[in-house]
Amino acid sequence: MKKKMFFLLAVILATFSINAQQKGDYENAEKKKISQVLDDLNTFAANAHFKKYFELFAEESNFIGTDATEIWNKKEFMDYAKPHFDKGKAWNFKSLKRNITFSKDRKYAWFDELLETQMKLCRGSGVLEKIGNHWKIRQYVLSMTIPNEVSSEVIKTKSAIEEDYLKKLKQ
Repeated sequence: MKKKMFFLLAVILATFSINAQQKGDYENAEKKKISQVLDDLNTFAANAHFKKYFELFAEESNFIGTDATEIWNKKEFMDYAKPHFDKGKAWNFKSLKRNITFSKDRKYAWFDELLETQMKLCRGSGVLEKIGNHWKIRQYVLSMTIPNEVSSEVIKTKSAIEEDYLKKLKQ
């Protein structure tokens, strides 16, 4: 009886261990794929590959920029970005640190990353969806970082600019 119980316990533990290993292997492989999508996004912008850049976005996606008014669906973002890409170089971002997390059903992943940009440090964050065998960006949010030491100065500077927009939003 003790041998059967020990054997059953060993089988259960081995099953949990294998499942955990498979989950870890899957997530590591998918994280590499997602990192490649995000790295390609930066490379395609830096090299002005307009078509390749926007192929990384899902058809129903949006981009939220650093200005409060910059909330665009894919077509609107394409219209905004086209003149920048037509110049031969859109923007040049380099990921410095990236975190990726998955939904329980593994169909969605969200990320945050610190970026080196022409605006110095920025934060990129967003959501990707696995569509078929490909990860597509559903939402991308670009934010400028503001060191705490200068936040009051930044608030003073932007207050005058954003006051009218705040009033409009509150109506």
